[in-house]
Amino acid sequence: MPEQQQSDFATTAIHAGQEFDPRTGAVIPPIYFSTTYVQDGVGGFRDGYEYTRGTNPTRDSLQSLLAALEGGERAFSFSSGLAAEDALLRAILLPGAHVLMGNDVYGGTHRLVDRVHVPWGVELSTVEMSDLDEVRAGLRPGATKVVWVETPSNPLMKITDVAAVAEIAHAAGAIVVVDNTFATPYLQQPLALGADIVVHSTTKYLGGHSDVLGGAVIVKAGAQLDGLGIADRVGFVQFGAGAVSGPMDAWLTVRGIKTLAVRMDRHSANAAHLAEHLVGHPRLEQVYYPGLPDHPGHELAARQMRHFGGMISVRLADGALARRFAETMTLFQLAESLGGVESLVCYPAEMTHASVKGTPLEVPDSVVRLSVGIEGQDDLLADVLGALDRL
Repeated sequence: MPEQQQSDFATTAIHAGQEFDPRTGAVIPPIYFSTTYVQDGVGGFRDGYEYTRGTNPTRDSLQSLLAALEGGERAFSFSSGLAAEDALLRAILLPGAHVLMGNDVYGGTHRLVDRVHVPWGVELSTVEMSDLDEVRAGLRPGATKVVWVETPSNPLMKITDVAAVAEIAHAAGAIVVVDNTFATPYLQQPLALGADIVVHSTTKYLGGHSDVLGGAVIVKAGAQLDGLGIADRVGFVQFGAGAVSGPMDAWLTVRGIKTLAVRMDRHSANAAHLAEHLVGHPRLEQVYYPGLPDHPGHELAARQMRHFGGMISVRLADGALARRFAETMTLFQLAESLGGVESLVCYPAEMTHASVKGTPLEVPDSVVRLSVGIEGQDDLLADVLGALDRL
């Protein structure tokens, strides 16, 4: 059974799956590095532990914590976000199945389906997921098995109505997967909104310190596809294919999650402050941030998110200016990834989304993405404004 979420999210984040060590009383549970476990006679497993690819106490603690935070029945921890997505897709798709995906998802997610699963017989199409009419038109009843949502999206910060998409998808016999990496379970609860599955790159905000790689799949209680339980199928692929997170990675992710609530409050406050001061800057054509009142998804984001998150994208006049801007900042370091305590700047067209050039997901070369960290607001603003002034 999953851990029960406490009345306060931060309490759950600190305590779910984190019982003190019963032998020593250690407040922080130990890391179990062992790959194998002594049996009390053949098949006599102690607490079900046999071999670490199948089960490991440290990974189990992370999985219990993730299930509690997202309100899911079961959670599965993997070696990376793409490993998690791949295991999920292999668990639930057969040749001929159709995946409907938003046209502004992480480039690696699109690449995974388009270049790994499509050659094996899966069909893929993309739509403007924030347009419910496009979602309806894109569904193929009987063939569409998965509707894949990112909200906020990467990198243009589009907002999708999870509840409405879930209602439409379920009526057509499809399940809804939400990549909750940008929002985290602190800001958004997709399963409560009607989604069936949540995925994460735990490398990002959940780990929170740019020092651990990981991914997760969290499955809603009773979630099924074609009459078969999804959680059991994902669990089999996790064990059978073996792309599990190692014990040190799992422990570091748990450590990061303990401060998720306070970090996300700070990320969100810093990003909102920065976005508000960037609006109207003569060097910027547009600021993409759902916390801005003129963002097309602002009201929806306000309903389905606690705060608006720590990610901002901006559009400059052309690609040359955008690239120079990304390379000019100092406090915002030029690097891929996001969600760490330090601020990062990314040029998606040549970095995180280079793999989708020439597809409907191609990111304009005039767009720059900012992962706003938890540094001082005045320092962050001065760094961005200084870089803009130097253009």
